[in-house]
Amino acid sequence: MHLSNPAPHEPASAGDSTTDTTLVRGLGLFQSIALNIANMVGIGPFITIPLFIAAMNGPQALIAWVIAAILVICDGLVWSELGAALPGSGGTYHFLREIFGKQNSRWARMLPFLYVWQFLVSGTMEIASGYSGAVPYLKYIWPQLSEMLAQCQIPGGTSSLAAACALLVTWLLSRRIEVVGWLGIVLCTGTLITVATVIISGQSAVFYGLTHADSNLLTFPPDAFKIDGKWIHGLGAAMLIAIYDYLGYYNICNLGEEVRDPGRTIPRAVIISVVLVAMLYLSMNLSIIAVVPWQEAMKSDQIAALFMETLYGRNVAVIFTGLILWTVVACVFSITLGYSRIPFAAAKNGDFLASFARVHPTKHYPTVSLWTVGLLTAVFCYLPLATVIETAVTVRILVQFVAQILGLHVMRTTRPDIVMPFRMWLYPIPSLIALFGWLFVLGNRMEYFVSVGMVIASGMIIYVLFVEKPAAPVRPAEPGTT
Repeated sequence: MHLSNPAPHEPASAGDSTTDTTLVRGLGLFQSIALNIANMVGIGPFITIPLFIAAMNGPQALIAWVIAAILVICDGLVWSELGAALPGSGGTYHFLREIFGKQNSRWARMLPFLYVWQFLVSGTMEIASGYSGAVPYLKYIWPQLSEMLAQCQIPGGTSSLAAACALLVTWLLSRRIEVVGWLGIVLCTGTLITVATVIISGQSAVFYGLTHADSNLLTFPPDAFKIDGKWIHGLGAAMLIAIYDYLGYYNICNLGEEVRDPGRTIPRAVIISVVLVAMLYLSMNLSIIAVVPWQEAMKSDQIAALFMETLYGRNVAVIFTGLILWTVVACVFSITLGYSRIPFAAAKNGDFLASFARVHPTKHYPTVSLWTVGLLTAVFCYLPLATVIETAVTVRILVQFVAQILGLHVMRTTRPDIVMPFRMWLYPIPSLIALFGWLFVLGNRMEYFVSVGMVIASGMIIYVLFVEKPAAPVRPAEPGTT
Protein backbone atom coordinates (compact mmCIF):
# COMPACT_ATOMS: atom_id res chain seq x y z
CA MET A 1 0.00 0.00 0.00
CA HIS A 2 1.28 3.46 -0.81
CA LEU A 3 -0.25 6.73 0.36
CA SER A 4 0.66 9.60 -1.89
CA ASN A 5 0.14 13.22 -0.94
CA PRO A 6 -1.20 15.83 -3.34
CA ALA A 7 0.92 18.87 -3.90
CA PRO A 8 -1.02 21.62 -2.15
CA HIS A 9 0.78 24.38 -3.99
CA GLU A 10 -0.30 23.31 -7.45
CA PRO A 11 -3.24 25.30 -8.85
CA ALA A 12 -6.40 23.39 -9.69
CA SER A 13 -7.32 23.10 -13.33
CA ALA A 14 -10.82 24.19 -14.21
CA GLY A 15 -13.15 21.26 -14.52
CA ASP A 16 -10.43 18.76 -13.50
CA SER A 17 -12.16 16.26 -11.20
CA THR A 18 -8.83 15.20 -9.71
CA THR A 19 -7.67 18.63 -8.57
CA ASP A 20 -10.71 20.92 -8.38
CA THR A 21 -11.56 20.92 -4.66
CA THR A 22 -13.98 23.84 -4.61
CA LEU A 23 -17.07 23.46 -2.42
CA VAL A 24 -20.02 25.85 -2.25
CA ARG A 25 -21.20 27.64 0.92
CA GLY A 26 -24.84 26.75 0.44
CA LEU A 27 -26.06 25.69 3.92
CA GLY A 28 -27.98 28.19 6.05
CA LEU A 29 -29.15 27.94 9.66
CA PHE A 30 -32.37 25.98 9.07
CA GLN A 31 -30.65 23.53 6.74
CA SER A 32 -27.83 23.08 9.28
CA ILE A 33 -30.26 22.41 12.12
CA ALA A 34 -32.23 20.01 9.92
CA LEU A 35 -29.12 18.00 9.00
CA ASN A 36 -28.07 17.84 12.67
CA ILE A 37 -31.48 16.72 13.92
CA ALA A 38 -31.89 14.17 11.14
CA ASN A 39 -28.49 12.76 12.11
CA MET A 40 -29.22 12.72 15.86
CA VAL A 41 -32.69 11.17 15.88
CA GLY A 42 -32.66 8.62 13.11
CA ILE A 43 -33.22 5.02 14.16
CA GLY A 44 -31.23 5.37 17.40
CA PRO A 45 -33.89 5.55 20.13
CA PHE A 46 -36.12 3.07 18.31
CA ILE A 47 -33.47 0.33 18.50
CA THR A 48 -31.62 1.22 21.71
CA ILE A 49 -34.42 1.73 24.26
CA PRO A 50 -34.44 -2.02 25.08
CA LEU A 51 -30.64 -2.07 25.46
CA PHE A 52 -30.79 1.13 27.45
CA ILE A 53 -33.36 -0.14 29.97
CA ALA A 54 -31.57 -3.48 30.28
CA ALA A 55 -28.27 -1.77 31.10
CA MET A 56 -29.64 -0.69 34.50
CA ASN A 57 -32.50 -3.21 34.66
CA GLY A 58 -35.26 -0.67 34.99
CA PRO A 59 -36.60 2.78 34.10
CA GLN A 60 -34.07 4.39 36.46
CA ALA A 61 -31.87 4.26 33.37
CA LEU A 62 -33.51 7.57 32.42
CA ILE A 63 -30.94 9.11 34.76
CA ALA A 64 -28.35 8.16 32.15
CA TRP A 65 -30.33 10.07 29.49
CA VAL A 66 -30.16 13.22 31.59
CA ILE A 67 -26.46 12.85 32.43
CA ALA A 68 -25.63 12.05 28.81
CA ALA A 69 -27.59 15.13 27.72
CA ILE A 70 -25.50 17.30 30.07
CA LEU A 71 -22.32 15.74 28.69
CA VAL A 72 -23.45 16.31 25.10
CA ILE A 73 -24.46 19.92 25.76
CA CYS A 74 -21.08 20.64 27.33
CA ASP A 75 -19.27 18.88 24.50
CA GLY A 76 -21.49 20.73 22.02
CA LEU A 77 -20.08 23.99 23.35
CA VAL A 78 -16.59 22.68 22.56
CA TRP A 79 -17.69 21.84 19.03
CA SER A 80 -19.38 25.23 18.68
CA GLU A 81 -16.29 27.18 19.67
CA LEU A 82 -13.98 25.16 17.45
CA GLY A 83 -16.43 25.12 14.52
CA ALA A 84 -16.92 28.89 14.65
CA ALA A 85 -13.21 29.62 14.94
CA LEU A 86 -12.02 27.00 12.42
CA PRO A 87 -14.81 26.39 9.88
CA GLY A 88 -13.83 23.82 7.31
CA SER A 89 -14.56 20.36 5.98
CA GLY A 90 -13.67 17.44 8.22
CA GLY A 91 -14.77 18.48 11.71
CA THR A 92 -12.34 17.09 14.29
CA TYR A 93 -9.75 16.33 11.63
CA HIS A 94 -9.73 19.96 10.57
CA PHE A 95 -9.57 21.21 14.17
CA LEU A 96 -6.67 18.92 15.12
CA ARG A 97 -4.76 19.75 11.98
CA GLU A 98 -5.05 23.50 12.46
CA ILE A 99 -4.15 23.32 16.17
CA PHE A 100 -1.55 20.54 16.30
CA GLY A 101 -0.63 19.70 12.72
CA LYS A 102 1.78 22.58 12.22
CA GLN A 103 3.80 21.90 15.37
CA ASN A 104 7.22 20.27 15.23
CA SER A 105 6.25 17.33 17.45
CA ARG A 106 5.69 14.05 15.56
CA TRP A 107 2.87 13.09 17.93
CA ALA A 108 1.10 16.40 17.43
CA ARG A 109 1.28 16.06 13.64
CA MET A 110 0.04 12.47 13.90
CA LEU A 111 -3.23 13.33 15.68
CA PRO A 112 -5.16 14.51 12.59
CA PHE A 113 -4.24 11.34 10.71
CA LEU A 114 -5.20 9.10 13.65
CA TYR A 115 -8.60 10.72 13.78
CA VAL A 116 -9.29 10.00 10.10
CA TRP A 117 -7.95 6.47 10.53
CA GLN A 118 -10.27 5.62 13.43
CA PHE A 119 -13.13 7.36 11.67
CA LEU A 120 -12.97 4.81 8.87
CA VAL A 121 -13.97 2.28 11.54
CA SER A 122 -16.16 4.20 14.00
CA GLY A 123 -17.91 6.53 11.56
CA THR A 124 -18.97 3.93 9.05
CA MET A 125 -20.00 1.55 11.85
CA GLU A 126 -22.23 4.28 13.24
CA ILE A 127 -23.92 4.64 9.87
CA ALA A 128 -24.21 0.87 9.42
CA SER A 129 -26.03 0.59 12.76
CA GLY A 130 -28.87 2.64 11.32
CA TYR A 131 -29.40 0.28 8.41
CA SER A 132 -29.05 -2.86 10.55
CA GLY A 133 -31.36 -1.47 13.24
CA ALA A 134 -34.06 -0.82 10.65
CA VAL A 135 -34.25 -4.47 9.62
CA PRO A 136 -36.53 -5.61 12.52
CA TYR A 137 -38.97 -2.82 11.62
CA LEU A 138 -39.00 -3.95 8.00
CA LYS A 139 -39.78 -7.42 9.29
CA TYR A 140 -42.65 -5.98 11.32
CA ILE A 141 -44.25 -4.64 8.12
CA TRP A 142 -43.34 -7.73 6.08
CA PRO A 143 -43.16 -10.70 8.48
CA GLN A 144 -42.13 -13.00 5.64
CA LEU A 145 -39.25 -10.79 4.52
CA SER A 146 -36.47 -13.21 5.48
CA GLU A 147 -38.23 -16.12 3.79
CA MET A 148 -38.82 -14.05 0.65
CA LEU A 149 -35.13 -13.13 0.41
CA ALA A 150 -34.17 -16.76 0.97
CA GLN A 151 -36.49 -17.86 -1.85
CA CYS A 152 -34.84 -15.30 -4.12
CA GLN A 153 -31.49 -16.85 -3.13
CA ILE A 154 -30.06 -13.51 -2.03
CA PRO A 155 -26.83 -14.23 -0.09
CA GLY A 156 -26.72 -12.52 3.30
CA GLY A 157 -30.49 -12.10 3.47
CA THR A 158 -31.56 -8.93 5.28
CA SER A 159 -27.93 -7.90 5.80
CA SER A 160 -27.52 -7.68 2.04
CA LEU A 161 -30.73 -5.64 1.85
CA ALA A 162 -29.32 -3.19 4.40
CA ALA A 163 -26.07 -2.97 2.44
CA ALA A 164 -27.97 -2.27 -0.79
CA CYS A 165 -29.85 0.57 0.92
CA ALA A 166 -26.52 2.05 2.01
CA LEU A 167 -25.42 2.20 -1.60
CA LEU A 168 -28.76 3.70 -2.68
CA VAL A 169 -28.48 6.56 -0.15
CA THR A 170 -24.91 7.20 -1.28
CA TRP A 171 -26.23 7.58 -4.81
CA LEU A 172 -28.86 10.08 -3.60
CA LEU A 173 -26.08 12.16 -2.01
CA SER A 174 -24.24 12.42 -5.32
CA ARG A 175 -25.82 15.86 -5.94
CA ARG A 176 -24.98 19.56 -5.58
CA ILE A 177 -24.93 20.67 -1.93
CA GLU A 178 -27.93 23.01 -2.37
CA VAL A 179 -30.05 20.10 -3.57
CA VAL A 180 -28.76 17.89 -0.76
CA GLY A 181 -29.57 20.61 1.81
CA TRP A 182 -33.21 20.82 0.70
CA LEU A 183 -33.49 17.04 0.64
CA GLY A 184 -32.25 17.15 4.24
CA ILE A 185 -35.06 19.53 5.23
CA VAL A 186 -37.67 17.27 3.62
CA LEU A 187 -36.30 14.20 5.38
CA CYS A 188 -36.00 16.02 8.72
CA THR A 189 -39.67 17.01 8.50
CA GLY A 190 -40.61 13.34 8.39
CA THR A 191 -38.30 12.69 11.37
CA LEU A 192 -40.00 15.34 13.50
CA ILE A 193 -43.44 14.01 12.55
CA THR A 194 -42.38 10.53 13.68
CA VAL A 195 -41.02 11.68 17.04
CA ALA A 196 -43.99 13.98 17.64
CA THR A 197 -46.35 11.07 16.95
CA VAL A 198 -44.67 8.99 19.66
CA ILE A 199 -44.72 11.82 22.18
CA ILE A 200 -48.30 12.96 21.52
CA SER A 201 -49.62 9.40 21.53
CA GLY A 202 -47.87 8.56 24.76
CA GLN A 203 -48.65 11.82 26.54
CA SER A 204 -52.30 11.69 25.57
CA ALA A 205 -52.41 8.15 26.92
CA VAL A 206 -50.73 9.09 30.18
CA PHE A 207 -52.46 12.37 30.93
CA TYR A 208 -55.85 12.01 29.32
CA GLY A 209 -56.51 8.31 29.70
CA LEU A 210 -57.60 7.98 26.07
CA THR A 211 -55.91 4.62 25.46
CA HIS A 212 -54.16 1.79 27.24
CA ALA A 213 -51.47 3.75 29.04
CA ASP A 214 -51.02 3.23 32.75
CA SER A 215 -48.86 5.56 34.80
CA ASN A 216 -48.43 2.73 37.31
CA LEU A 217 -46.12 1.09 34.79
CA LEU A 218 -43.50 3.69 35.75
CA THR A 219 -42.36 1.59 38.70
CA PHE A 220 -38.82 0.79 39.78
CA PRO A 221 -37.25 -2.53 40.77
CA PRO A 222 -35.88 -3.05 44.28
CA ASP A 223 -32.57 -1.26 44.97
CA ALA A 224 -33.00 0.76 41.78
CA PHE A 225 -31.12 3.66 43.35
CA LYS A 226 -28.65 1.76 45.50
CA ILE A 227 -25.37 3.27 44.33
CA ASP A 228 -22.60 0.67 44.28
CA GLY A 229 -20.09 -0.68 41.78
CA LYS A 230 -22.73 -2.57 39.81
CA TRP A 231 -24.99 0.49 39.64
CA ILE A 232 -22.13 2.72 38.44
CA HIS A 233 -21.11 0.16 35.80
CA GLY A 234 -24.71 0.01 34.60
CA LEU A 235 -24.84 3.80 34.48
CA GLY A 236 -21.75 3.85 32.27
CA ALA A 237 -23.24 1.25 29.95
CA ALA A 238 -26.54 3.15 29.72
CA MET A 239 -24.68 6.43 29.10
CA LEU A 240 -22.77 4.83 26.22
CA ILE A 241 -26.07 3.85 24.59
CA ALA A 242 -27.59 7.28 25.24
CA ILE A 243 -24.51 8.97 23.78
CA TYR A 244 -24.84 6.81 20.68
CA ASP A 245 -28.38 8.14 20.27
CA TYR A 246 -27.18 11.73 20.65
CA LEU A 247 -24.32 11.34 18.16
CA GLY A 248 -24.62 13.76 15.29
CA TYR A 249 -25.00 17.02 17.22
CA TYR A 250 -21.71 18.06 15.62
CA ASN A 251 -22.57 16.95 12.07
CA ILE A 252 -22.63 20.48 10.69
CA CYS A 253 -19.00 20.96 11.79
CA ASN A 254 -18.02 18.30 9.24
CA LEU A 255 -19.54 20.55 6.56
CA GLY A 256 -18.07 23.85 7.80
CA GLU A 257 -16.63 24.72 4.41
CA GLU A 258 -20.15 24.60 2.96
CA VAL A 259 -21.90 26.68 5.68
CA ARG A 260 -22.89 30.31 5.21
CA ASP A 261 -21.67 32.64 7.98
CA PRO A 262 -20.16 29.72 9.96
CA GLY A 263 -19.15 31.89 12.95
CA ARG A 264 -22.83 32.38 13.76
CA THR A 265 -24.54 29.46 12.04
CA ILE A 266 -22.47 26.58 13.48
CA PRO A 267 -22.85 27.42 17.21
CA ARG A 268 -26.57 28.08 16.82
CA ALA A 269 -27.15 24.87 14.86
CA VAL A 270 -25.23 22.74 17.38
CA ILE A 271 -26.81 24.19 20.53
CA ILE A 272 -30.38 24.36 19.18
CA SER A 273 -30.28 20.79 17.87
CA VAL A 274 -28.84 19.41 21.14
CA VAL A 275 -31.42 21.11 23.36
CA LEU A 276 -34.33 20.24 21.08
CA VAL A 277 -33.40 16.59 20.65
CA ALA A 278 -32.62 16.15 24.38
CA MET A 279 -36.17 17.26 25.23
CA LEU A 280 -37.64 15.07 22.48
CA TYR A 281 -35.74 12.01 23.68
CA LEU A 282 -36.74 12.36 27.31
CA SER A 283 -40.41 12.84 26.41
CA MET A 284 -40.35 9.95 23.97
CA ASN A 285 -38.80 7.53 26.47
CA LEU A 286 -41.26 8.48 29.20
CA SER A 287 -44.12 8.00 26.76
CA ILE A 288 -43.04 4.54 25.65
CA ILE A 289 -42.39 3.05 29.09
CA ALA A 290 -45.70 4.47 30.31
CA VAL A 291 -47.45 2.32 27.71
CA VAL A 292 -45.24 -0.78 27.40
CA PRO A 293 -44.08 -2.39 30.67
CA TRP A 294 -40.35 -1.88 30.94
CA GLN A 295 -39.86 -5.60 31.63
CA GLU A 296 -41.34 -6.28 28.19
CA ALA A 297 -39.78 -3.28 26.48
CA MET A 298 -36.20 -4.31 27.25
CA LYS A 299 -36.74 -7.61 25.41
CA SER A 300 -38.20 -6.16 22.20
CA ASP A 301 -36.31 -5.26 19.01
CA GLN A 302 -39.41 -3.49 17.62
CA ILE A 303 -40.22 -1.32 20.64
CA ALA A 304 -41.71 1.62 18.73
CA ALA A 305 -43.99 -0.66 16.69
CA LEU A 306 -45.02 -2.49 19.87
CA PHE A 307 -45.79 0.87 21.49
CA MET A 308 -48.13 1.92 18.68
CA GLU A 309 -49.73 -1.51 18.40
CA THR A 310 -50.53 -1.46 22.14
CA LEU A 311 -52.23 1.90 21.72
CA TYR A 312 -53.99 1.66 18.36
CA GLY A 313 -53.63 -1.83 16.91
CA ARG A 314 -51.45 -3.34 14.20
CA ASN A 315 -52.78 -1.38 11.20
CA VAL A 316 -51.81 1.96 12.73
CA ALA A 317 -48.55 0.47 13.96
CA VAL A 318 -47.63 -0.55 10.41
CA ILE A 319 -48.18 3.00 9.16
CA PHE A 320 -46.10 4.37 12.02
CA THR A 321 -43.35 1.86 11.29
CA GLY A 322 -43.22 3.32 7.80
CA LEU A 323 -42.51 6.70 9.39
CA ILE A 324 -39.71 5.11 11.40
CA LEU A 325 -38.14 3.85 8.20
CA TRP A 326 -38.44 7.40 6.80
CA THR A 327 -36.54 8.56 9.89
CA VAL A 328 -33.82 6.01 9.22
CA VAL A 329 -33.35 7.33 5.70
CA ALA A 330 -33.10 10.90 7.05
CA CYS A 331 -30.49 9.86 9.59
CA VAL A 332 -28.21 7.89 7.31
CA PHE A 333 -28.61 10.52 4.59
CA SER A 334 -27.38 13.27 6.91
CA ILE A 335 -24.58 11.37 8.58
CA THR A 336 -23.18 9.93 5.35
CA LEU A 337 -23.11 13.45 3.94
CA GLY A 338 -21.16 14.84 6.90
CA TYR A 339 -18.77 11.94 7.29
CA SER A 340 -17.91 11.86 3.60
CA ARG A 341 -16.23 15.25 4.01
CA ILE A 342 -13.69 14.02 6.58
CA PRO A 343 -11.39 11.91 4.35
CA PHE A 344 -11.95 14.51 1.63
CA ALA A 345 -10.62 17.32 3.84
CA ALA A 346 -7.65 15.20 4.93
CA ALA A 347 -6.71 14.35 1.36
CA LYS A 348 -7.14 17.94 0.19
CA ASN A 349 -4.60 19.01 2.83
CA GLY A 350 -2.12 16.30 1.84
CA ASP A 351 -2.69 14.07 4.87
CA PHE A 352 -4.44 11.14 3.19
CA LEU A 353 -4.81 9.40 -0.17
CA ALA A 354 -4.72 11.96 -2.95
CA SER A 355 -7.66 10.38 -4.75
CA PHE A 356 -9.96 11.25 -1.81
CA ALA A 357 -9.64 14.93 -2.76
CA ARG A 358 -11.43 14.46 -6.07
CA VAL A 359 -14.52 16.61 -6.59
CA HIS A 360 -17.16 16.07 -9.27
CA PRO A 361 -16.53 18.64 -12.03
CA THR A 362 -20.17 19.82 -12.26
CA LYS A 363 -21.98 18.67 -9.10
CA HIS A 364 -19.08 19.63 -6.81
CA TYR A 365 -19.29 16.79 -4.28
CA PRO A 366 -16.28 14.67 -3.16
CA THR A 367 -16.69 11.57 -5.32
CA VAL A 368 -14.12 9.11 -3.95
CA SER A 369 -14.62 10.08 -0.32
CA LEU A 370 -18.41 9.82 -0.49
CA TRP A 371 -18.44 6.45 -2.21
CA THR A 372 -15.73 4.99 0.04
CA VAL A 373 -17.81 5.86 3.11
CA GLY A 374 -20.85 4.31 1.45
CA LEU A 375 -19.04 1.10 0.55
CA LEU A 376 -17.51 0.63 4.02
CA THR A 377 -20.93 1.22 5.55
CA ALA A 378 -22.35 -1.51 3.34
CA VAL A 379 -19.64 -3.93 4.52
CA PHE A 380 -20.30 -3.25 8.22
CA CYS A 381 -24.00 -3.98 7.73
CA TYR A 382 -23.02 -7.65 8.00
CA LEU A 383 -21.73 -7.33 11.61
CA PRO A 384 -23.86 -7.84 14.78
CA LEU A 385 -25.75 -4.68 15.76
CA ALA A 386 -24.58 -4.56 19.40
CA THR A 387 -20.93 -4.80 18.33
CA VAL A 388 -21.37 -2.03 15.80
CA ILE A 389 -23.02 0.35 18.28
CA GLU A 390 -20.51 -0.06 21.11
CA THR A 391 -17.49 0.05 18.81
CA ALA A 392 -18.79 3.18 17.07
CA VAL A 393 -18.71 5.07 20.38
CA THR A 394 -15.71 3.69 22.26
CA VAL A 395 -13.16 3.75 19.43
CA ARG A 396 -13.54 7.48 18.90
CA ILE A 397 -13.49 8.75 22.49
CA LEU A 398 -9.73 9.29 22.87
CA VAL A 399 -8.77 10.38 19.36
CA GLN A 400 -11.84 12.53 18.72
CA PHE A 401 -13.64 13.86 21.79
CA VAL A 402 -10.79 13.93 24.32
CA ALA A 403 -8.22 15.11 21.77
CA GLN A 404 -10.28 18.07 20.60
CA ILE A 405 -11.14 19.15 24.15
CA LEU A 406 -7.41 19.35 24.80
CA GLY A 407 -7.04 21.07 21.43
CA LEU A 408 -9.51 23.76 22.47
CA HIS A 409 -7.42 24.60 25.54
CA VAL A 410 -4.25 24.67 23.43
CA MET A 411 -5.94 26.99 20.91
CA ARG A 412 -7.09 29.39 23.61
CA THR A 413 -3.69 29.58 25.28
CA THR A 414 -1.22 29.39 22.37
CA ARG A 415 -3.02 30.61 19.24
CA PRO A 416 -3.95 34.29 19.61
CA ASP A 417 -3.85 34.52 15.81
CA ILE A 418 -7.12 32.56 15.52
CA VAL A 419 -10.26 34.71 15.57
CA MET A 420 -12.92 33.24 17.87
CA PRO A 421 -16.41 34.55 16.99
CA PHE A 422 -18.01 32.30 19.63
CA ARG A 423 -16.75 31.47 23.12
CA MET A 424 -18.35 28.90 25.39
CA TRP A 425 -20.09 30.13 28.49
CA LEU A 426 -18.40 29.60 31.88
CA TYR A 427 -15.16 28.42 30.31
CA PRO A 428 -13.50 26.02 31.15
CA ILE A 429 -16.21 24.31 33.23
CA PRO A 430 -18.26 22.84 30.31
CA SER A 431 -15.15 21.42 28.61
CA LEU A 432 -13.95 19.84 31.86
CA ILE A 433 -17.38 18.28 32.46
CA ALA A 434 -17.27 16.84 28.94
CA LEU A 435 -13.73 15.52 29.47
CA PHE A 436 -14.67 13.77 32.71
CA GLY A 437 -17.80 12.33 31.11
CA TRP A 438 -15.96 10.83 28.16
CA LEU A 439 -13.29 9.27 30.36
CA PHE A 440 -15.97 7.85 32.68
CA VAL A 441 -17.77 6.15 29.78
CA LEU A 442 -14.54 4.72 28.36
CA GLY A 443 -13.36 3.55 31.79
CA ASN A 444 -16.57 1.59 32.26
CA ARG A 445 -16.02 -0.35 29.02
CA MET A 446 -12.69 -2.02 29.78
CA GLU A 447 -13.48 -4.85 27.35
CA TYR A 448 -13.02 -2.42 24.46
CA PHE A 449 -9.58 -1.19 25.49
CA VAL A 450 -7.93 -3.79 23.23
CA SER A 451 -9.97 -2.69 20.22
CA VAL A 452 -9.23 0.98 20.89
CA GLY A 453 -5.53 0.21 21.32
CA MET A 454 -5.38 -1.82 18.11
CA VAL A 455 -6.98 0.94 16.05
CA ILE A 456 -4.64 3.62 17.45
CA ALA A 457 -1.52 1.44 17.22
CA SER A 458 -2.22 0.38 13.62
CA GLY A 459 -2.83 4.02 12.71
CA MET A 460 0.51 5.03 14.19
CA ILE A 461 2.32 2.34 12.19
CA ILE A 462 0.64 3.33 8.92
CA TYR A 463 1.38 6.99 9.58
CA VAL A 464 5.09 6.43 10.27
CA LEU A 465 5.58 4.04 7.35
CA PHE A 466 3.52 5.65 4.61
CA VAL A 467 2.30 9.13 5.48
CA GLU A 468 4.79 11.05 7.60
CA LYS A 469 6.90 13.38 5.52
CA PRO A 470 10.61 12.78 6.11
CA ALA A 471 12.48 15.54 7.88
CA ALA A 472 14.73 17.67 5.71
CA PRO A 473 18.33 16.36 5.81
CA VAL A 474 20.80 18.37 7.84
CA ARG A 475 23.35 19.88 5.50
CA PRO A 476 26.98 19.62 6.65
CA ALA A 477 28.68 22.83 7.64
CA GLU A 478 30.93 24.48 5.05
CA PRO A 479 34.65 24.17 5.71
CA GLY A 480 35.95 27.01 7.82
CA THR A 481 32.57 27.87 9.34
CA THR A 482 31.39 27.37 12.90
